[in-house]
Amino acid sequence: MWKAALTEVGGISGWDLRNRPEAKVIREIVGVISEELNGEVNGKLNRRFSENNSEHLVGIDSRVEEMLDYYLCEELGGVRFIGICGMAGMGKTTLARAIYSRISGDFEASSFIANVSEETKYQGLVALQKQLLSEILMEREIGISDVCDEIDVINKRLRDKRVLIVLDDVDEDQQLKALVGKHDRFGLGSRIILTSRDRHLLERCGVDDVYKIKELNDDEALELFSWKAFKKPYPIEDYVELLKDFVNYAKGIPDAINVLGYFWFARSKYEWKSTLNRVKEVPDFHLLHVLQRDFDWLKNTQKDLFLDIACFFEGENIDCIRDILESFGYYPDYNINVLRDKHLITIDEWGTIRMNGLLQSMGQEIVRRESPEEPGARSRLWHYEDVYHVLMHNTETELIEGIVLKAPVYKKVQLSVESLSKMKNLRLLKIQNVLLPNHLFYLSEKLRIIEWHGYPLNSMPASFPPIKLVELKMHCSTIIQLWKGIVSLDELKLIDLSDSQKLIETPDFSGAPNLKHLILRRCTKLYKIHASLGNLK
Repeated sequence: MWKAALTEVGGISGWDLRNRPEAKVIREIVGVISEELNGEVNGKLNRRFSENNSEHLVGIDSRVEEMLDYYLCEELGGVRFIGICGMAGMGKTTLARAIYSRISGDFEASSFIANVSEETKYQGLVALQKQLLSEILMEREIGISDVCDEIDVINKRLRDKRVLIVLDDVDEDQQLKALVGKHDRFGLGSRIILTSRDRHLLERCGVDDVYKIKELNDDEALELFSWKAFKKPYPIEDYVELLKDFVNYAKGIPDAINVLGYFWFARSKYEWKSTLNRVKEVPDFHLLHVLQRDFDWLKNTQKDLFLDIACFFEGENIDCIRDILESFGYYPDYNINVLRDKHLITIDEWGTIRMNGLLQSMGQEIVRRESPEEPGARSRLWHYEDVYHVLMHNTETELIEGIVLKAPVYKKVQLSVESLSKMKNLRLLKIQNVLLPNHLFYLSEKLRIIEWHGYPLNSMPASFPPIKLVELKMHCSTIIQLWKGIVSLDELKLIDLSDSQKLIETPDFSGAPNLKHLILRRCTKLYKIHASLGNLK
């Protein structure tokens, strides 16, 4: 049997057993067979990856070289776990495949496990463990049915091997524990590459370094888009400016550029011009599918926080809105970091919340699709036309939780009191340049923030129970006095009545023990500050 096997794999006519231990000879035979099979499989894998990478992977070479020079080089020694992280569509898998294709032949054995998160759901971890061992050990049948048993087998059989393993798209600690574990599971010189959208997952699982994949620069993005749209590395001259608009819209995200480029292949210049603005308003379905994967994995509270940022809070300072986010039950100290670790937002050096333009468009489109035809049945409104439609036509409003209305200065909007009174679940209201009738009977008791520039009445509605109100901002209002007597305002942290030039006195603050900020700039007729202000901490 062994003679036949050796003849088949290596052309060897026989093996001399004279004066030699049979077990030792068998180990040598197994080694030869493994090397032959390993080379054959690696060759097939490399050909497969080369075929997959036969398309124009613009910008990939420089990123591969950076990884090899600074994160995976032999000079670093030991066993190294390297993470590749970034938002969906950034090319993490493509980069990992390119690295695998480049260096897998330098290792005793190698394995690339694709789509770990999805395959875990559909096959289970045992199936992935078997795949890993089968590729590393070149054994077709791995007879194990329990995750823990498999971990023991991996520990014993890989400890002395110098291996390259890539786990693509991991999203749970258990996947890493079951498949690769810790550094001491592998032989010296081994390299384990993990791709994930969750930086915190990689860090808490003990990777040595995390490489955050970079967006394509303008030249790379233009070249990639040209390949997809024109099948050449540069654009047709008449299309250059339009192409730049699309590339700017795609924000350097390779998958977004691929989708847009494929969509515009062989289309006329007129079609490009006529639909660019439409694509910006209503993102392409396939583009949304690329980006929405990260959103779909969030917990419900995190999804709501993401949508609020996309619709209302992008560009706000995190410290300035922390109390508001707390009042919504978002636990911002934790969940803001979750969104940041998953690359759905960034916080700049000044504490400003930033969101990639495409991700913001995606979030807004998710809200729009709650009710594509009727804005009044959506949870959040921020487009002037949608808010105007709701206020003018008094449409369904009980589902609305937040409104931002910035009417053009030249166009005053008449706010329907009846519409506002129906908004029972309203928790955020930001409006300006809005006219009112001479009365306002009701505002939602769920309101946490009222930001009403030019509020046109002399006081707040007497029937408004502001039990959850956190911030009240009314610049340039016509308020004379906010409220009379003691009103329970336990949650209130900020009052800003700047430029309210009819204000004559402040109210009794006894019911607002947690007030932090009182801003009364240029309230020129103010003559009386209630003594209760002195009792506040």
